[in-house]
Amino acid sequence: MAKLKRVKLNLAALLHLPPDVAVPAYDPQTLTTGIVHFGVGGFHRSHEAMYLDRLLNAGGNADWAICGVGVLPHDARMRDVLAAQDHLYTLLTKSPEDVSVARVIGSIHDFLFAPDDPEAVIERLSDPGTRIVSLTVTEGGYSINNATGEFDASTPGVRHDLEAGAVPQTVFGLVTEGLRRRRERGLAPFTVMSCDNLPGNGHVAQHAFTAFARLKDAELGEWIAQQVAFPNSMVDRITPVTSDQTRAELAAEYGIEDAWPVLAESFTQWVLEDHFPLGRPALETVGVQVVTDVEPYELMKLRLLNASHQAMSYLGLLAGYRYAHEVCQQPDFAEFLLGYMAQEATPTLRPVPGIDLNAYRHQLIERFSSTAIQDTLARLIVDGSERIPKFLLPVIREQLARGGDIRRSALVVASWSAYIAAAAAGRFPELVDPRAAELSAAALREAQQPGALLELSDIFGELGRHPAFRAAYSEMRASLERHGPLGAVQRLAEHPSPGAGRPAAAPQGIP
Repeated sequence: MAKLKRVKLNLAALLHLPPDVAVPAYDPQTLTTGIVHFGVGGFHRSHEAMYLDRLLNAGGNADWAICGVGVLPHDARMRDVLAAQDHLYTLLTKSPEDVSVARVIGSIHDFLFAPDDPEAVIERLSDPGTRIVSLTVTEGGYSINNATGEFDASTPGVRHDLEAGAVPQTVFGLVTEGLRRRRERGLAPFTVMSCDNLPGNGHVAQHAFTAFARLKDAELGEWIAQQVAFPNSMVDRITPVTSDQTRAELAAEYGIEDAWPVLAESFTQWVLEDHFPLGRPALETVGVQVVTDVEPYELMKLRLLNASHQAMSYLGLLAGYRYAHEVCQQPDFAEFLLGYMAQEATPTLRPVPGIDLNAYRHQLIERFSSTAIQDTLARLIVDGSERIPKFLLPVIREQLARGGDIRRSALVVASWSAYIAAAAAGRFPELVDPRAAELSAAALREAQQPGALLELSDIFGELGRHPAFRAAYSEMRASLERHGPLGAVQRLAEHPSPGAGRPAAAPQGIP
């Protein structure tokens, strides 16, 4: 068998790739910006940019292409890689059966690194052709206090951008200045579309950007509140961090030398609220569910998939695992996750149109168990203090209000605490979390002050003082200490709590 010729990915290389590599059916050089996207990472490139590529391949309008924007220092690497590859990259998807499909994506036709030229970013935002600004800036990127729900203006970047005459550095400053210029020029505002894993992500984005704008210019802030659309969305595709193994596989199997490809599972879902005053791409023609109410889908995904990632990760790491599939292929852990989803998370959900929740829960275990993706637990625990309050704590609050079981959720929080303490003691890598110092100090105090982690009010709020939650947390923390992670899970299975999962009144919230 002849050795596959390797080519560096760029426009010229498209003519020389093997026939089993899908390439753009459109000319990427003819595209113009309709969407400006902040946060061009792996997930954006496996999800939104992929859907736009599908649409362009199907003959969609060339004026809906994406201009990516990087704000943080590490985004300079994305700038350089995309520039060297004519803004092309390869998406490699794998099914649970390890069937691979490689596609070159061309829907990101430009990339601006804001620290290089913030004025260029602002003018792109102000351009009449820009009709949507989309975001994947992570759960913590909206500067919202998890306990109070209020915008936090104390971060250095936000403080800088609020100064009179400051050249914007943050997404808040850049987007707000772009909207100010559009207003000044008599242009309608673009739509701001969050693609982050947040409950009511459109509402969160509206609150954050409006709050920032009001602090900068009260009149502008009110205009944004009244005129700018912030649709909600639910996004789903497991996308691990790009590894050298993925680069090597692309080169060996497909002849593509891509400096920053993306690996993702074959499954993908996007549910989007139809609220775009300046129009939108015809995404419903390429698999996006465009609906009037996203919330049922959103809560399903956050409380089943995202919370389960937290549930498996800390217990799995404490048990010595590295990958999600290793945890989910262990029968006791898989049953624990199914028990959490069925007994604790599902009772807090509304009916989800067109979804069989029992089938969805088992499909999640199948997806998590896929050896093809090699998703690391270390990736899933990054910024845990932003993820757990958004994915898991709402389940606990609602279950307490309805008299439901919370022991599995409490075990997840207890395992988070135990992992933080172990990391602080040097047994695991340093915690990657904006609150690492205070989390570590609290977790280490647990030995002398049980429940110390729950005293972090900016994470737990009133929930941290709820007697039933504190009791369940203490019980699970002690079970971890005595029996280890697997033993704690097995004991939960051996001793089901009375009445777990029985119907109760609609949740009323924590008193």
